[in-house]
This record gives sequence, C-alpha cells and structure tokens, in this order.
Amino acid sequence: MTFPKISQSYTDPYDYPQGIAFQDGQYLMMRDAKVSVLDWGFLHSDATYDTVHVWDGGFFRLDLHLDRFFAGLQKLNMTIPFDRSEVTDILTNCVALSGYQNAYVEMLCTRGGSPNFSRDPREAVNRFMAFAVPYGSVANPDQMKRGLRIAISDVVRIPPKSVDPSIKNYHWLDLVRGLYDAFEKGAETALIVDTNGNIAEGPGFNVFVVNNGALHTPEFGVLPGITRRTVFDLCRKLDLKVSVGDVSPEFLKGGEEVFITSTAGGIMPVSTVDDVAFGNGKPGPITTRIKTLYWEMHKHPEWATQIEYPTDV
Repeated sequence: MTFPKISQSYTDPYDYPQGIAFQDGQYLMMRDAKVSVLDWGFLHSDATYDTVHVWDGGFFRLDLHLDRFFAGLQKLNMTIPFDRSEVTDILTNCVALSGYQNAYVEMLCTRGGSPNFSRDPREAVNRFMAFAVPYGSVANPDQMKRGLRIAISDVVRIPPKSVDPSIKNYHWLDLVRGLYDAFEKGAETALIVDTNGNIAEGPGFNVFVVNNGALHTPEFGVLPGITRRTVFDLCRKLDLKVSVGDVSPEFLKGGEEVFITSTAGGIMPVSTVDDVAFGNGKPGPITTRIKTLYWEMHKHPEWATQIEYPTDV
C-alpha cells in the first residue's frame, strides 16, 4: 500500500498534541493545521464533527460514526468533496501516518466562509478536515479506578428545538458553565439538566444509572452517543434490561451504580454525585461487567476495523 506524504512547514509557538491532520488535500503535522478566523466554524460554531477512537490498531465501530457524521452534514446543508469510502481512507491515513496504535480521530466540516464576508450561509464554501492525536479519556487512570466525582449543575442544556442534539456540534458554552459549577463544588466534572429539570448529559458524555439491576439513561435533549448505543448492544448480549426516558436528579442519586459513556474513555464509573456516594469506592458489578465486555469487543471483527501501518514511518 502506498501512503501519502506529510507536508512539513514551520514551528508554531503554541504547544499542540503530536499527530497528523488532513486539510485542503494534504496531510500535515498537527501543529500546522489551521482554520481562518473568518470561518463560520470559528465565528459561529457552525460546524459538525464526529470522533472515533482507535485501539490496538483498529477503529472501533467506525461505521456508526460515519453514519452520524454524514447525517449531520445533510441536516446542516453541508457538502464535502469526499464520499464515505474516501473519508474512511483519509481517517485511516491520518492514523497510519501518525503511527499511533491508540488514537483519538476526528472528522469535521465547518461552514467555511465566503470571499465577500457574506452572511448568507449558502455562499460559504464548506471545509472538511480530519486529524489523529493520541487517545485521551474523560476519566484519568485514578478516576477510572475509584470513580469520578460529579456535581449536578442547574445550567439548562440547549433545547432540541434550538439545536438538534443528534447533530454532533461544538455548542459547549452550557456544558462549560456546568463544569465551572462542578469545580466550585469540588467535583471533577458535571451533569447539566434539560428544560424540564431532568438529567441531560455532561461535557462529552452520556450517563447511565443502575436501579434494581436495570439500566436507565436520559432520552430528551441528549446526543445519541455511539458508546451509549454500544451499551444498549452490550446489555442485549449480557441479558440486562435498559430503558431510555426521563431521569430525575433524585432518581439518579437513588441508584445503585452510576457510570458515564464516551468515545473518549468508554465505560467510566462514577463514585459520587453531589453528596451521594455509590458502592464502596470501587466500580459496581454491573458497570464492571459492561466495561469488561466493551473492551473485549474491541478485538471482535464485528465492531473493529484494523488499520494497515506503513513500515517506514
């Protein structure tokens, strides 16, 4: 297999993660990938993206991430000059050129801009980009072992009538406000609520609560995460009941176990929500069963897509 060349340019004064990006038809060192300050993706958060991870040299559930990305493009009236197969090749090349066996890989499209700074989005030229950087997790190794400390913020998640949550986007100001609320309470991350005061989601993750041996997760106003969907699939394999619907703060804190899910970290246990502790400082048994099967499935060809790496990089 012939791999593309990496363009080398200048050293940036800012410190960025090492990695490989694809932009404007060429592969670049991560530090050299740039977006114009006039791009609507920067000015208006007018963009969509998706993130898939690579583990032990293989993409995990890549097809589902591609499905969501191309659905988002369609819903936002965006177009890119690549089809699904070509995007797959670009993502694969980014990972292969980086050499990372475990990677965080993103595909994104911004609205772009127009030569005359028009405010008509139809005149903007959409821009596709992709990159691969080292794998990262919402929870660090210590938090994975003993569980995250979460605080519930009263910040309200952007309602679905304003922004379709099925379109993965960069509208994070509500989530960032929730994070600062959590930090002030001594917690490590946050959950924010929907317009009805029920639990919605956190910064980059969905949440599950185990009650009487069954799993429950919020439905209204949340991103239908790929890892969230994976939990549904794993529950079928484990013969566990799971339901979606309203999850009040009281119901969440009255559960037996709580865990969060994200491409960045997978299945991550929660030790406390506000002042309520779960278990004995260790992940609960159901969380552990799901987490174990989750990582086992990374080796299964049903969900894993192996990457061919060049021998000279």
